[in-house]
Formats: sequence, C-alpha cells, structure tokens
Amino acid sequence: ALIPAPLAGSRADVNPDEVASVIWKYFTELGSNAKDTVDQLQQTEISKQLNTLLKSNLQSVSAYAEDLQERLVPFAAELQARLERDSQRLKEQIQRELRELQVKLAPYTGEVHQEIATNIRQLQAKMSPYAEELRSQVDRSAGELKRALEPFAAELRERLQDNAESIQASLSPYADRLQQQIDGGVESVKERLSPMADELKAQVEQSVAELRRGLSPYAQELQDGLNRQLESLTLQMERAAEELRSRLAASSEEVRAQLSPLARELREAASGDAESLRQRLAPLAQQLEQRLGQTLETFRQQAAPFGETFGKQLVQRLEEMRGKLDSGAAGVEDHLELLEKEVREKVAAFLSTVPPPLP
Repeated sequence: ALIPAPLAGSRADVNPDEVASVIWKYFTELGSNAKDTVDQLQQTEISKQLNTLLKSNLQSVSAYAEDLQERLVPFAAELQARLERDSQRLKEQIQRELRELQVKLAPYTGEVHQEIATNIRQLQAKMSPYAEELRSQVDRSAGELKRALEPFAAELRERLQDNAESIQASLSPYADRLQQQIDGGVESVKERLSPMADELKAQVEQSVAELRRGLSPYAQELQDGLNRQLESLTLQMERAAEELRSRLAASSEEVRAQLSPLARELREAASGDAESLRQRLAPLAQQLEQRLGQTLETFRQQAAPFGETFGKQLVQRLEEMRGKLDSGAAGVEDHLELLEKEVREKVAAFLSTVPPPLP
C-alpha cells in the first residue's frame, strides 16, 4: 500500500501512516489480548502513544500538537468502535464468500490448481533475475564502499610517520572526511538498493493481474469474492516488498552504525595530548582496516539473500490462497490486511481535514 505524504500545508512533518500505525498497533494488541473481541479503548493509553508520536514530530509547534492530539483521541476511539463491528462483519463476509467460491470452483479444481501453479512458476521465473540482481548490487555496493574507505586506512598509517603536532592538527579534518565518506557511501548504497523494492512491487501487481485473468472465467457471479481474495493477496505481497525495503535500509544503516565510531574515536584521540597520540592511533589504524572488512562482509552476507527470501514468501502466499480456495475456510487473520488498509485510508482522510498550524 502507498505511504501517504506528510500532512499538506503543515510546517511539521505529520505522516498519516505513522498515526495510523499507532492506532492499528493498539487495535491489534487489544484484539490479541481479548481474543476475538476488542475491549473498550483505554483512551489514556492511546492518548499517551499518540502524544509521544506527535511530540517527536511537532517539536516546533506544540500548540498544534495539542490541538491535533485533542482531535485524534476521540477519532481513534470512534474508529476503534467501528473497527470492532467492521472486523466481525468483514470476517463473516470473507468466510461466506470463500465457501461460495469453493462450491463454484469445485468442478474446476484441476484447472484452478493449474492456473495457480502456472502463476507460481511464472512468478519464480520473474523473481529469480531480481534476486540475482539484488545479490550483485549488494556485492557491488559493498565493494565500492570498501574501495572508497580503504585509502583512509593507508592515509592514517602514513600520518603516523609525521611529527605528533602535525598529526594532531590534521586528525580532526581527517575524521570529518572519513565520516562524510561513510555517510555518503551508506546513502549511495540505500539509493541503489531501494528501487529494487519498487520493481518487485510492480512485478507483484502484474502477477496478481495475470492470476485474476486466469481465475475469473471459473468464478462467474462471484467476482467480488475473488477480487477480495486477490486484493488481500496483493496487500500481503506489497507488505513483503516494503519489509524487503526496510531490511535493506536497516542493513545499510548497520554499516554506518559499525563504522562511525571509528571517526569518533579519531576525533577523541586528536583532543588528547600529543605525546601519547601515536600509541592511541596505531591500533586505530589497524582496526580501521579490520572493521571495514568485517562490517562490509557481514552486510554482504545479510543482505544478499533477501531477494531469494522475498521470492519464497510470495510463493508461500500463493500456495496459502490455493489452500483457501480448496477448503473454503479463511484463517483467523485473513481479513486483517483489508481492515488495516481501511484504517490507513480513514486516518489519512481525517488528517487531511485538520487545519495546518498557522505560520
């Protein structure tokens, strides 16, 4: 699902998707605590969570944050009550539609299985080059970052030959350059890998459209039920693509988290006395090379298989759908993707009606 843009016209960055995530998380926690029934919303708790989110996003306009908070809590309470009704209604509707689909598709079980099996094979064939491309992009990114940072280790070893005062004077600018190179390298890796998730989402949409075309002739008069199943499938697959994007970004950020302390340690060394500077720098020069190699190798091993994992997730979703069409039974949480999409749309619509803060 698309992530809504920050609230239009606002000086502050209020992302409707983040607000929706707080409300949805709270709703699902209540749901899991109370099994299939949702207890009355504890306004103090949801208020606290929303307040934390708004404060972190609206530090410069606290009056606006308070106004938004006052509007959001009753909205969230009303939405939760509606969700409780919608959840049960949607669950029953999906269950009814699936039973109807099972009866309708029973004479065509072989053909339906064939359509889904063909779709799985086609999806695997499409995903395989993407998985390979992601693997090679991860390898290439790690290699480029390594080549960009290796000269810093050599430069630091050379600096150790200079006199102590000269080393000390040049160390802070050197540490700043190293940090800039780390930051630039990590951002470059993220920029290179992020579009892969967009391409995979496009392939997912195409694959589901092909499955819809293949199954529609067997589900005459039950297109709404089939479309709802396919919409749920699309949302699950899109979520997997977003998880892939998040995991790639998190792995890239881990590189920054592992390497940045080196620049900080170099700055700290520069602020010490000149005499013991060489003793502190010698191990750092060695560590720079070692930690660089270890960090990038870990990144490569972690991130490279993400494409294959994503492909397996998609195949699993298709196989689960085949099982549902065979059994006519929906899982306990089969309606949740559709319900969450509804929540996000309602929160975005509500926030678009709240006037932005005055300049």
